[in-house]
Amino acid sequence: MLRLLVAITPITGVILFPLVVPLTIARIGIAPGVVVALLLSILWFVAMLRTSEMPH
Repeated sequence: MLRLLVAITPITGVILFPLVVPLTIARIGIAPGVVVALLLSILWFVAMLRTSEMPH
């Protein structure tokens, strides 16, 4: 299960970020779009760090 999460985390971020941010900017406005981009990128970065597999 952890290997699946490790494999899906980068793909999810790459797909969600370019979809969510422009839709937010188009529907709500530029300021909320920037906030969503910042929050989404922070969450994605934390998820990538938490699921990273480092060699021992």
